[in-house]
Amino acid sequence: MSKSSKRWLREHNRDPFVNLARSRQLRSRAVFKLEELDRRYRLFRPGQTVVDLGAAPGSWSLYVSEKVRPGGKVIAVDLLEMQPLANVTFLKGDITDPEYLQTCITGLQKSRVDLVISDMAPNLSGIAAVDQANSLNLAESACRLACSVLAGNGHFLVKLFQGDDSAAFRKGLLAKFEKVILGKPRASRANSSEVYILAKGYTSR
Repeated sequence: MSKSSKRWLREHNRDPFVNLARSRQLRSRAVFKLEELDRRYRLFRPGQTVVDLGAAPGSWSLYVSEKVRPGGKVIAVDLLEMQPLANVTFLKGDITDPEYLQTCITGLQKSRVDLVISDMAPNLSGIAAVDQANSLNLAESACRLACSVLAGNGHFLVKLFQGDDSAAFRKGLLAKFEKVILGKPRASRANSSEVYILAKGYTSR
């Protein structure tokens, strides 16, 4: 194991959110990020249809499936396999593939989607500029899907690694949504450039 891998493992094992997720037998620590964003912005309510992009291993989908009951449903999408969850429909595929993205959009347009959430992240190279560019590519794919399937006044939550093009991405969202909010949950590691962008009130203009 390399020195950097050993350092990451030490930091990971000391992370209070990792240990809390283990103690609660949760699928990942990422759920605490969504939980905080939900408290802050009241994202979920019973009866919603929510699309969860980059869903595996399923911690966000599990949280959302409980919040949208009764009457709601979750559609989870990932290129990795995910263990089944009650009230969650899983679709396996890569939305950065234009063909699959269009297939996914066509299928989702049959539903009235209230909210699209994305916790997708690229495989990290350790080179900030490369990781940020790859993160932006994922966010743009998520945005294309969201803007094709959201009902009027729907919302879009997406993770992004901040970089030179982040401001342009947020500006693009403002052309399609009433309000765009930038936030960093406490469960996001302090040394990470990740932020979450919430675009509220899809206008389809």
